[in-house]
Amino acid sequence: MGRRENNAQQNRPAHDPKCYLCPGNRRAGGPVNPPYRETFVFANDYAALLPDVPLTGGTPDGLFRSEPARGECRVICFSPRHNLTLPEMAVEDIAHVVDVWADQFNELGAKYRWVQIFENKGEIMGCSNPHPHGQVWAGNFLPRFVAPEDRNQKQYLEKKQRLLLLDCVEAELREKVRVIESNPHWVMVVPYWATWPFELLLLPRRHVKRLPELTVEERGSLADILKRGLTRYDNLFETSFPYSMGWHGAPTDDGDYEHWQLHAHFYPPLLRSATVKKFMVGYEMLAEPQRDLTAEQAAKQLQETATVHFKERPTA
Repeated sequence: MGRRENNAQQNRPAHDPKCYLCPGNRRAGGPVNPPYRETFVFANDYAALLPDVPLTGGTPDGLFRSEPARGECRVICFSPRHNLTLPEMAVEDIAHVVDVWADQFNELGAKYRWVQIFENKGEIMGCSNPHPHGQVWAGNFLPRFVAPEDRNQKQYLEKKQRLLLLDCVEAELREKVRVIESNPHWVMVVPYWATWPFELLLLPRRHVKRLPELTVEERGSLADILKRGLTRYDNLFETSFPYSMGWHGAPTDDGDYEHWQLHAHFYPPLLRSATVKKFMVGYEMLAEPQRDLTAEQAAKQLQETATVHFKERPTA
């Protein structure tokens, strides 16, 4: 199922005096942003999770059950520039974002079981503010979409004595059909099981359970592959490519998580052009997701896309 969207290209200024996230501006919740010059993190003014929720009120013996959730929500402004998305930033500036992701994971992981770092890019992905930013939500519970990943990775290790996602890395590098980008530390692929048209999976090439475990070299390589891969996204339809992305790493409680491998998911909604969006509705929500093109077809299109951003190409 597809829908045509307005693809009006926005020429945003480097600083928007009306933007809640730009340096020096007042946010919707009242606080004023400092005149920040690099990646900036602040507590979400309208947090979905709060740290002081009473841990009472559950009804575990009834038909309906509920448990309170504690947590914190933060916003990560990637850059002071209102008009720079991740693929348009310099590699060294993206590397600073990676460091902030790792620092936030470390800090919040010391207090909560799960730390979810994510970005919703683009208005059609529900992003209400165009200033490039991501979020981090930390909670005292294991989210429902993470639990199967935890279970399946654990079962695979117990059965094969190998890591599930590292075996996927080896298979993808061997076949090379779905690989979009790779470097000495990372591989970016359209996963074999992809359901979104141009879905991507980003993985380290060695066993890494959580973001803070990455070495300096691996963080630099991550910044480089993010720039190249996300530039391919933008170049595919010559638009600021929308997506939801998120990092999945091992939970941060005292459990044994040697079965976990760090990875990032990218779920973009565009189907055939910058104006046709894929919706997961009807049968796909109620029964089974359906692919509009195969993982191999999607990978071929991305592989044939340039890694120099279309905005940076010389004009005739």
